[in-house]
Amino acid sequence: MTVPEAELRRTEHGLVPEGDGWFVLNAREARWLESERLGMYCGFEDEPRFAQLGINLNVLGPGQPMSMYHWEADQEDFLVLSGEALLIVEGEERPLRQWDFVHCPPRTAHVIVGAGDRAAVILAVGARVHSTGDEWGSYTVDEAAHRHGAGVSEETTKPQEAYAPFPRPEPSAYRDGWLPSP
Repeated sequence: MTVPEAELRRTEHGLVPEGDGWFVLNAREARWLESERLGMYCGFEDEPRFAQLGINLNVLGPGQPMSMYHWEADQEDFLVLSGEALLIVEGEERPLRQWDFVHCPPRTAHVIVGAGDRAAVILAVGARVHSTGDEWGSYTVDEAAHRHGAGVSEETTKPQEAYAPFPRPEPSAYRDGWLPSP
């Protein structure tokens, strides 16, 4: 059986794959989401979402959280490609720098916040076996996360509640300078 190549559809904000086939997509040509408070995000997928693995790039300015403090039912992993960041994991703060790898087994509460004097670029990968539906995980209350603008006041499993203080990210085309030059 041969797996077909997915078509890449051009949108006003960049390319997105159509279908479930294989493809090659440069991050600078992909569709991004931009948020003044949560940085920039490139997810490399459209609908349908990848069935087994979520993978994305996050560009975080100093003080910008990647998400709200949470845990998921599957593992998540992160690699700092450039810049500096702050990991808040199980209530502890850990500085991160280029090439630091973070492994979060299932149910590990965490968030990453941009730090330093320039943007951090972080590759995020997460399994999608159990982290679906109502049992995906939870946004939990944590003092350190709250101090860094990445915490909820009350525990919730609903993303719309956790992200209520943030404007919805807007689709965007890649802009020069978001990713380091080769």
